Amino acid sequence: MAENSDVYFIDGMRTPFGRAGEKGMYWNTRADDLVVKAIMGVMERNPQVPGERIDDVAIAATTQQGDQGLTLGRTGAILAGLPLSVPGFAIDRMCAGAMTSVATMAGSIGFGMYDLALAGGVEHMGHHPLGVGADPNPRFLTEKLVSADALNMGITAERLHDRFPQLTKERADRFGMQSQLKAEAAYQAGKIQPDLVSVAIRDANGAWGLATADEGRRPETTMEGLATLKTPFRPHGRVTAGTSSPLTDGATMSLLAGSHAVSELGLSPKMRLVSFAFAGVEPEVMGIGPIPSTQKALDKAGLTIDDIGAFELNEAFAVQVLSFLDHYGIADDDPRVNPWGGAIALGHPLAASGVRLMIQLAAQFAEHPEVRYGLTAMCVGLGQGGSMIWENPNYTGKK
Repeated sequence: MAENSDVYFIDGMRTPFGRAGEKGMYWNTRADDLVVKAIMGVMERNPQVPGERIDDVAIAATTQQGDQGLTLGRTGAILAGLPLSVPGFAIDRMCAGAMTSVATMAGSIGFGMYDLALAGGVEHMGHHPLGVGADPNPRFLTEKLVSADALNMGITAERLHDRFPQLTKERADRFGMQSQLKAEAAYQAGKIQPDLVSVAIRDANGAWGLATADEGRRPETTMEGLATLKTPFRPHGRVTAGTSSPLTDGATMSLLAGSHAVSELGLSPKMRLVSFAFAGVEPEVMGIGPIPSTQKALDKAGLTIDDIGAFELNEAFAVQVLSFLDHYGIADDDPRVNPWGGAIALGHPLAASGVRLMIQLAAQFAEHPEVRYGLTAMCVGLGQGGSMIWENPNYTGKK
């Protein structure tokens, strides 16, 4: 008889993130092969978990066609060498794809239907630029359901600057620079590398190499340099390449388990899921999405924002994170927020990013036993937000 269960984040790994496009390191690498590497990395690092015990594989992608199509969870599982008895499926919630993969598997584990699951996401934005091949229903425009440019994420970021004048370009530039500097410091200290799975790559000349680090980092970033960048989304705008996440290729994977599997297999959870929530907002200002989704998740957990001791917020744009911090009264440079940098420096392969946030939060928990609760949150295209609250199993109660 199935019983309700706690849900645990056992482990997570990801490929290094590459710059999208012909000059990027994954231009000659298939999206589904990135998924395979991530699955294999997690399974090899957790040999006490038999492959046949995985109850399901959920893989998200925003553009589900070509090498990102064909029911990625199932094809990825087969290609990664999991037994044919392991099922899988694909999922899409744009930027919150991997987060939704985790939430969906968590629901199945929590309800007692699954013991173990793999959940992650991939986006090869070089092969599949956002919106290419999409066919939006004409009613969206004829009935003015959304603005014609609501799918242009850069314009939605400019609108946040419009709506909240206190979110100045200087604040956004400083946040973008700090993301780069924090990511570089984390790399120099060897914080990020342990959770990366190396990927064999081939360049335009056919030469083989190995992807071992995120490709898009710019540690040389300065405020002076950022001030000179063009504003591609609007003349004299405030959003630049320096305050936006770059177009990125990459895959992420997590291993989730219920209480029974944890005790039976002797697993050591890195996090326990407390609550999750998704919320909708106006598509034209999709960046504020994490504000209502976080409030819903806090309410479900019986917590307040003051209970959160570690934040991993997806940096789709600097202004989007700043709008969240301002709403909750958190300083731009609060040390609890993205201490190892975020998507502005590391990249944002749309549907993959949610699990990157979890991987980094789990590492923060290991370093900070004084922190009990952490938040992973992100804005989502077409006007949504996603939030997940986690508990630190290493919590000692001491500050």
